[in-house]
Amino acid sequence: MSGRRAVRIGNCSGFYGDRIAAAREMVDGGEIDVLTGDYLAELTMLILWKSRRKDASTGYAKTFLTQMEHVLGTCLDRGIKVVSNAGGLNPSGLADELARLAERLGLTPRIAWIEGDDLTSRIPGLLAAGRELANMDTGQPLAETGRELVTANAYLGGWGITRALEAGADIVVCPRVTDASLVTGPAAWWHGWGREDYDALAGAVAAGHVIECGPQASGGNYAFFDEILDRRYPGFPIAEVAADGSTVITKHEDTGGLVSPGTVTAQLLYEIQSPRYANPDVVADFASLRVEQVGRDRVLIAGARGGPPPEELKVAINQLGGYRNTMTLVLTGLDIEKKAAWAQEQLFTVLGGEGQYESVDVRLLRFDREDAPTNEQATAHLRITVMDGDRDKVGRRFSNATMELAVAGYPGFHTSTPPTDASAFGIYWPALIPIEEVSQRVTLPDGTVELIPHGPTKPFEQSEPPLPRPSVPVGGATRRIPLGRLCAARSGDKGGNANVGLWARSPEAFTWLRNYLTLQEFRRLVPEAAELVVRRWELPNLHALNFVVVGLLGSGVAASPRPDPQAKGLGEYVRSRLVDVPEALLEEGS
Repeated sequence: MSGRRAVRIGNCSGFYGDRIAAAREMVDGGEIDVLTGDYLAELTMLILWKSRRKDASTGYAKTFLTQMEHVLGTCLDRGIKVVSNAGGLNPSGLADELARLAERLGLTPRIAWIEGDDLTSRIPGLLAAGRELANMDTGQPLAETGRELVTANAYLGGWGITRALEAGADIVVCPRVTDASLVTGPAAWWHGWGREDYDALAGAVAAGHVIECGPQASGGNYAFFDEILDRRYPGFPIAEVAADGSTVITKHEDTGGLVSPGTVTAQLLYEIQSPRYANPDVVADFASLRVEQVGRDRVLIAGARGGPPPEELKVAINQLGGYRNTMTLVLTGLDIEKKAAWAQEQLFTVLGGEGQYESVDVRLLRFDREDAPTNEQATAHLRITVMDGDRDKVGRRFSNATMELAVAGYPGFHTSTPPTDASAFGIYWPALIPIEEVSQRVTLPDGTVELIPHGPTKPFEQSEPPLPRPSVPVGGATRRIPLGRLCAARSGDKGGNANVGLWARSPEAFTWLRNYLTLQEFRRLVPEAAELVVRRWELPNLHALNFVVVGLLGSGVAASPRPDPQAKGLGEYVRSRLVDVPEALLEEGS
């Protein structure tokens, strides 16, 4: 490994549609060596497909071009490399647009782009050759679904980025690489890492996972938000990755938010399945990580351990699931449940019955209270979602029928929105494919196309969750309080699964938490999970537990009828639940 100083990698986007000004703020706010941006949430691939269907020259994150117009000249003047997965479904198209933008600005950046992730056209042949592409969560073979496939993208690693930077690229346009690859690739280039520097690579994966969602690492969406004294918009995060892979997470001076062990732990736990975090370049053991405050808004992540990457790559497949529509009826005052039952019966009588639809989801959302001081506080919502392969059945026919109840239904009838038309939705399908079926290619600034070879691999062995820990009674008096007064949480989606990470601020509180929060108790706190598979993991170094609720989100974000389809609020819901906490822990200020 090199003896170079740590490389400063700054993030300017956590999703497609994030803060446009972040690129300029990151470049103008202080010293960085690499500017990265993550634009590709799992749902985004479907959004980009819809865009490209209308205009074949698109299929990339257009907002990235606006950001580059703001900062490209400064990046070239200061030698800041730009690495982004904004290429989406059309990295060469985005590279061409960047070249045209640069020409208009009178600039001559060296641009490279990466391809090889897109397997869409190859899926029929792979299936014919015996590749099942079974759903990672359900085990169902892909061929059994019979649905139209619209995108299929393998998650690539960071070595194509490394090669592009070695060849002198100023900008590297990526397709569906892993989020962490935007950090591992530049860090490997900067420090001269090899394929088998697994511990260093694992540290870079952790760093990439922390900064991938932008200001979520610097105070955004943070459970203990009272700790954030600077309520200005949070500064986007910077990872200072050292030669051994240890990393300091920070942000520019005079920016809002907070970087603390808590904000970093929150992001380490975000959307992980288990502590063994598989990436195309390394399997990182997140249970080995430790975090430490080493300065104001400076948190060290150290201790990373890694091993050879798996023999298979994850493939994110999107299928057309059909069409959907939702109408929300507002119920007010007395007899809420009776009004809801009447409205549901009346609506589907008008429509000709519920059985005609492939899926009907009806949810009564109770916000009302007795003797409410305001009209709004006396209301509940009846949220009705229908899905079907026939667009006409779930389009205006459905929403207009809802409006037929306006003067013929329950007292106080009104809706939260006017009638809407149907919208197409996708089914997310995570699968695995042997690594030899995927060829990562990089087009270098001089036009040369190089194949990125695969390194050593090893069969991936997912460690089993520890056996359920029996609840251990705690002596002494207890107080019934919300769990969140003692623990923080961060939750999110992973396809059709939801993850909830919870952590305590002291070893004593964690000892109580790991004993108290069993699988049985978690299911009690989250009744939706009562009949689902739930996996529980412990990360003692982080004073944390991670729960994965399999299938809570159905077939993924685009197809989920839940009001919170990405489970963003699930962690805060868990924190709101009442539990019996030993008073001794509360007295210690844990």
